[in-house]
Amino acid sequence: MNISLRSKAQLPLLAALAGCASPPPVPVEERSTVAVKEAVAPTPAPAPPPSLTLDAYKANVARHILDRNADRSFSGRLPPMLPAVVVVSITVDRDGQLTDVQVQRSRDPDASRVALASMLRSGPLPRPHGLLAANSKAITFSETFLFDRDYRFQLRSLAGPQ
Repeated sequence: MNISLRSKAQLPLLAALAGCASPPPVPVEERSTVAVKEAVAPTPAPAPPPSLTLDAYKANVARHILDRNADRSFSGRLPPMLPAVVVVSITVDRDGQLTDVQVQRSRDPDASRVALASMLRSGPLPRPHGLLAANSKAITFSETFLFDRDYRFQLRSLAGPQ
């Protein structure tokens, strides 16, 4: 900080103002009560988790499903022709409990069974913080299971290009 003084008459004024910058010292007999007051100050409540977008929540759920079904999933590039694609409708309550899972689209009953079983193994799902309206009890969204020929899957919310 650069300060220039134009006259010596300003020095007493600056000295007086500089003394205003710091609080007065606490007398010795009051120091112990100040320390006690600071020690028992209530800790603030933890902040609620940030609200998610639906796409961010779906990606979070997809990672959760893959973690719970690591032996039934695969990573890497998708095959050029997918032998099976299953779209499921997922309903989750405020606590992340699955309240409904239904196959919306599938041409392969075996792949449908794998998708439904994988969903059931995955519960409870992450909580949908910030996505439910105040009077809403659950949220419903879709996820697409992309299968290889061995009935292992990737989830569309996380899969790369085909």
